[in-house]
Amino acid sequence: MKNLFLISILFSNVIFAQIQFPIDTSYTIQSTYNKEKSKFPFIEIVTEKKHEAINQSKDLVYTKIDSRELHLDAFYTKVAHKNPAVLLIHGGGWKSGNKSQMKFIAQEIASKGYSCFAVEYRLSPEAKYPAAIFDVKNAIKYIKMNAKKFNINPNKIAVLGCSSGGQMAALIGTTNKNTAFEDKNGLNQNSNVQAIVAIDGILAFKHPESEEGKVASLWLGGTYEEKPEIWKQAAALSHVDKNTPPILFINSDMARFHAGRDDMIAVLNQYKIYNEVKNIHNSPHSFWFFEPWFTPMIDYTIQFLDKTLKNK
Repeated sequence: MKNLFLISILFSNVIFAQIQFPIDTSYTIQSTYNKEKSKFPFIEIVTEKKHEAINQSKDLVYTKIDSRELHLDAFYTKVAHKNPAVLLIHGGGWKSGNKSQMKFIAQEIASKGYSCFAVEYRLSPEAKYPAAIFDVKNAIKYIKMNAKKFNINPNKIAVLGCSSGGQMAALIGTTNKNTAFEDKNGLNQNSNVQAIVAIDGILAFKHPESEEGKVASLWLGGTYEEKPEIWKQAAALSHVDKNTPPILFINSDMARFHAGRDDMIAVLNQYKIYNEVKNIHNSPHSFWFFEPWFTPMIDYTIQFLDKTLKNK
């Protein structure tokens, strides 16, 4: 009995050592459903579909920061083929959410001949900007290094994100060759992407359409008045140029969740960079969790990825 007690204490200490930061669980699929059900009584939470041809590998460690491991979930075809890859970034205001919320999107895209990866990254209660950006760039580097294992064409990679994840996806894609986002390991040498899917993610933090405040301040390490240069640097609109890859914007009707989009499109058009806008009308912000909006969102995404990464 004494030995069992000691083992339990040791186990508890190990768990405590691994989780040394607060976890915000405010953003979940169920809580979002409860919030939106009265306004959209017809909505249904997306359910899992069986895809027998897809391998699923959960909680793979893609990097380690001191004693902190970061994980991703992989979804890829069982038949060996060099597929384009899609890295998926969950939302939650940079402070909540988790990679499991991207599972159904990953499964559906993988079933169409892509290797998909739902990535964990450090949230604002644990680490401030730009830590999460470097985390995702590290994940891109990891999947490229393991291209054969996951049946990937390392030169055909898209980054997709929802809400705050959409903001991150756009920033990661627009900083392909930006030395300001290159850490001591030279991440930009290995973390370039060839397409972006930004789902209801802002493109500018300080903009006439933007309503970002406390939640953004928590991630960016201060208010706009305190950190104006950081607020500007974290915006994809600040970096869009001739090196930006093709981008698909999928948006609700709420302007605040695509702040800066039209300005960004003007620059993309100036450089003749392919872009699309798809609107999901009469929907809540987190429409990707629910039908009847999940299916058209997937269709828009597949059509765009096929055109830009498979050249269809």
